[in-house]
Amino acid sequence: MQTNKTVKLRASAVSPSHSLSHISVRDLTFAIDEPVARGGTNLGPTPTDTALSALVGCTNVIGHKCADALGIDIGHLNISAVCDFDRLGVTLQQEVAVPFVRISMTVEADGPATQAELDLVSAEVGKYCPLAKLFRQAGTVIEEDWKPKQS
Repeated sequence: MQTNKTVKLRASAVSPSHSLSHISVRDLTFAIDEPVARGGTNLGPTPTDTALSALVGCTNVIGHKCADALGIDIGHLNISAVCDFDRLGVTLQQEVAVPFVRISMTVEADGPATQAELDLVSAEVGKYCPLAKLFRQAGTVIEEDWKPKQS
């Protein structure tokens, strides 16, 4: 089976204010906005929240693909992420080389996978998750803790 090596991803936005953008991707529309405290209308996550959320979603998708390829049953994943974000750039105080300084993710699998199997899946996700690669190549430290869900 031959597939295209690259595909075009497309997004567009209608932005009725300085903070609100109605984003269109494929047949979906969603809002990206700032909180009221920063002059927005809080109709959606901020751009930086969206980037962090994309990493979480990508970890889920690629995690399942990697687990399937390895023959490992990870069940469902619960993923939490905490990011140390340097705001000096977005507040225009100074240019920041690495705004997403560190991201700590906890990935809990509710399937029968052992810790050793989850470690294998985690290593594969690091190789294939495009969002993790994007962040890491930009200088972000990503710490991942994959573990079985505690009963």
